[in-house]
Amino acid sequence: MTEYVVLLPGDESTWESATPEERAATYARHEEFSLLLEKRGHRITGGSELTHSRTAKVVRRTPDGGHAVTDGPYAEAVEQLSGFYLVESDDLDDLLEICAVLASVEEGVEVRATVDHSGDAP
Repeated sequence: MTEYVVLLPGDESTWESATPEERAATYARHEEFSLLLEKRGHRITGGSELTHSRTAKVVRRTPDGGHAVTDGPYAEAVEQLSGFYLVESDDLDDLLEICAVLASVEEGVEVRATVDHSGDAP
């Protein structure tokens, strides 16, 4: 099995202004996604919704070898990473098809394999 991360970008202001009905519809799509994964032999191994990017902290090295911590997201953009799933799958094409449940006209879903270091020497 290969492990994939399903990255969920989103416009945080859209989510903040969403009605309870719109939020419920979004959560229903996530439930449908989870059920389809299970039904078709994929396995969620982790994931989470993330807090608003305004709560993020960025740590960078400084030229003197120290580090600096700043407020805000790593990248200044309208869309920010809003959550992710870790999914084990033997069928990437089917996983991508199921991910269409989470994609919208405005926002896509990014799927990337994780790097398997299990065979690396210590």
